[in-house]
Amino acid sequence: MNDRPEIEPARRLPAHIQNDRLAGGLYLVATPIGTARDITLRALDVLNSADLLAAEDTRVMRHLMDIHGVPLRGRRIISYHDHNADRARPALMQALNDGASVAYASDAGTPLVADPGYRLARDAATEGARIHALPGPSAALAALSLSGLPSDRFLFAGFPPSTKAARGTWLRQWSALDATVILFESPRRVNQTLTQLCEIDPNRVTVVARELTKKFEEVIRGTARELADDPRMSSLKGEVVMLLDRASPAEVEPEDLHDALLSRLDRMTVKDAAREVATELGLPRRDVYQAALALAKGDEGGG
Repeated sequence: MNDRPEIEPARRLPAHIQNDRLAGGLYLVATPIGTARDITLRALDVLNSADLLAAEDTRVMRHLMDIHGVPLRGRRIISYHDHNADRARPALMQALNDGASVAYASDAGTPLVADPGYRLARDAATEGARIHALPGPSAALAALSLSGLPSDRFLFAGFPPSTKAARGTWLRQWSALDATVILFESPRRVNQTLTQLCEIDPNRVTVVARELTKKFEEVIRGTARELADDPRMSSLKGEVVMLLDRASPAEVEPEDLHDALLSRLDRMTVKDAAREVATELGLPRRDVYQAALALAKGDEGGG
């Protein structure tokens, strides 16, 4: 006998786009990174009501508005991207100074994340304009959610440099952090980045996520070495987000830790010595601090 209650089938629900008059200011509108229906109702409200629209790619914004039935009504969409920002910004700033509501959207995701919009927001704030953030999709945060990596501390590092030497230095810098590192990468360079990461820490847990929220979404997890050897890495397509776990636990002999601390404790505080040695040897700071504290107390007792 089935005692489970019968569940009513899903049905179409009415949703409406509001046309309330917007207060003047800059509205930073997050847009879908793949699936068009990931846009928020508030984002549609603002796109419908703003006095002036600005977009990294005007064609993308027009298409998004067409999908959701938001009319232009004769309003302008100003193109604003890395290559024309200096020319386009004055018109947007003038509109803000005149009290207009200006909605800005990047191609996909949350504006100002690896996007030229931060200069517009900076100038608007300097001029005293009100800035409104409309939260929504973000490739970096979507990838972090799917990765299975720790999310208590994370850093978005953007795109690695394209040259090998600069990329190696960049990877060493960010991979030393005690945090999950999120980066964007061209699918053509993922293999190169993984190969260089193997030179730093081949056992680093790494995640490659591509085409998030789209039809061919794929999340590949493993160590840097496992992913570097994975044949799929040579034929990746689409938008790629890579995530690096915290460093693998360092293997340090007790005498090396003892000597490193001893060489500093005669000229540093326990806290400073522990911090410097933990960074140098790649060890948890708390453990090194306890070792330094015990060493310092031992010296006091012997003295």
